[in-house]
Amino acid sequence: MTQHARAHGRTWPRLVGLAAVGVLAFGVAGAAAVYLELQSNIGEVDLTGLVGDDSARPQVTEPPPGDARAGSPVNLLIIGSDDRSGENGTIGGAEEGMQSDTTIVAHVAADRSRVELVSIPRDLLADRPSCLMTDGSTTPAREARQFNEAFRIGWDHGHDVRSASACTWKTVESLTGVRLDGLVLVDFVGLRDMVEAIGGVPMCLATDLDDPEYTGLHVKAGPQVFDGPTAVQFARARHNIGDGSDTGRMKRQQDLMAAMVRSVLSRDVLTSPTALFQFAQAATGSLTASTGFRDLTDLTGFGLSLRGLQADRIVFASMPTVASTRQRYRVEATAEAAELWARIAADQPVGEAPAAADAPPADPAAPATPPPAVETPWTPPGGVLTSADDSSTCA
Repeated sequence: MTQHARAHGRTWPRLVGLAAVGVLAFGVAGAAAVYLELQSNIGEVDLTGLVGDDSARPQVTEPPPGDARAGSPVNLLIIGSDDRSGENGTIGGAEEGMQSDTTIVAHVAADRSRVELVSIPRDLLADRPSCLMTDGSTTPAREARQFNEAFRIGWDHGHDVRSASACTWKTVESLTGVRLDGLVLVDFVGLRDMVEAIGGVPMCLATDLDDPEYTGLHVKAGPQVFDGPTAVQFARARHNIGDGSDTGRMKRQQDLMAAMVRSVLSRDVLTSPTALFQFAQAATGSLTASTGFRDLTDLTGFGLSLRGLQADRIVFASMPTVASTRQRYRVEATAEAAELWARIAADQPVGEAPAAADAPPADPAAPATPPPAVETPWTPPGGVLTSADDSSTCA
């Protein structure tokens, strides 16, 4: 079944950008205090020396608050971490170690006119390259391994989030051929608090959803407004829901993220200082970002470069896969997956052809960006979802 989903792909990075833009909106009097408090919220992961040569990645040259990466596409690795320590253990259940629960590649076009967010199934069979750990050791390369094993292997061998993130980073670059420029990790608490900060998320459910054993989710069909804990349960639920597949769960996560973006844009969150501060606190309080995407001054410039981005230009898609014939309960990439990643790498649009009238206003201070050589519409077999698609209204 085709899913008209173009807004989920950029959900997490879009929220980060919105929070950064909001810091400026407070005005001169409150901006300094907000900046200092929010800056201290975001943890840092330094991947220097662990993910290969950085010379091919755009270098930060323009001082903030301008867009330091103006004229270049930006690819962010978004990881929803399954961290069971502290308050996350209360939400997800106490367990040892840390795993990746959700992985998204967020592509921001060079001209900042669109964002594509592509979800990678954690049950995907992928070749895992050798990974350098923070203690100087390396993990052996392995073929046809479950994708999210990369994060766990990095954690088990390096015993820190740097090693886990770096191994996932290298696996994604090897799998997709897409150069990554930054990393953002979000945990259960971050999702819960962001939903609470915007007053809940309206959703429309086609059927009752019950997952008493694993997540405790219990919601009825029809219109609903998810609070923070329910949103986390919905995002995590897999067993006893639909066909029980990770692909089905990814689609539900995309619906949720698209609904969150609509809620932020429609509830005056960005124009109310109180609501904006609460949302910014929630968005940054449980984030960990790589060097270059942690500094809120830099994020402000990056966020401002997206101020003309329209909801229908925030596109969510899933990596095309088929059931594996080699391993039960696993999926493998298709030829369409290679086409999808090639388009991302070439800064080509995914989904419907963009309308020229929707292009954001040009920044006179930014260097001229030549248009892509070819911009023909292409949609992956699973379809796309955009933030303009309303999943909160029941037909």
